[in-house]
Amino acid sequence: MNSAGQSFLSLSPVQPASSLIAAQAQSLDRDLSRASPAEIVTTALHEVGRDSLAVVSSFGSESAALLKIVAEVDPAIPIVFLDTGWLFPETLAYRDTLTNLLGLSDVRTIHPLTETPDNKDKDRDLWFSNPDQCCFIRKVEPLTRALHPFGAWINGRKRFQGGDRASISVVEADGGRLKFNPLANVSADELKALYATMNLPPHPLVASGFTSIGCMPCTTRTEPGEDPRAGRWRDRDKIECGIHVATDIAKSP
Repeated sequence: MNSAGQSFLSLSPVQPASSLIAAQAQSLDRDLSRASPAEIVTTALHEVGRDSLAVVSSFGSESAALLKIVAEVDPAIPIVFLDTGWLFPETLAYRDTLTNLLGLSDVRTIHPLTETPDNKDKDRDLWFSNPDQCCFIRKVEPLTRALHPFGAWINGRKRFQGGDRASISVVEADGGRLKFNPLANVSADELKALYATMNLPPHPLVASGFTSIGCMPCTTRTEPGEDPRAGRWRDRDKIECGIHVATDIAKSP
């Protein structure tokens, strides 16, 4: 908490969705409620065009299926990847592997502003003392900046992941943008089947017990039977980095 008793994430640029975007999102959500992931990606592309659409991917343990679907629709759709400065080397290698394997032609690696970690995380221990602030400077602010030119974005959240994700819509209004969740309706078993059908390589860390993979200091292995995201911010009062919870990242005029 900061001195005013607010979560640092509450200081992010939250803005309500415009009535036009909200109405468009509701209409699209109704139309796509039973659509396949590929149909949802195709609709997103047709709604705003390639130059105004971004896919945000962590290149994590469940990322390859959505990236494969996107590549089959249009491999030139921009992919935004946030390199926080704390990622596992295996994740960076997996980014390169999938980029080449799937023929993704516009993967954009976004970094935190250089001066921000230097000023606010000189000792690189902010992940421990204030994980919300750490996520803000390493993920929320960079994504806000990266999405500035786009009118819509796609991400890989699924309802089966639980928590705040259990009730996500297929299409949401996110500030001044549309936000598409093509895998919202996909079950865990269906996701596994997609990997098998598409012959996709797993993230290198999956074999050693990592079921959800983020930054190194805040990611641990999970035990059999645990929630797949139990290894994220383990033993902390935190379940999301903030890009889906506190930001409603607005498109600037």
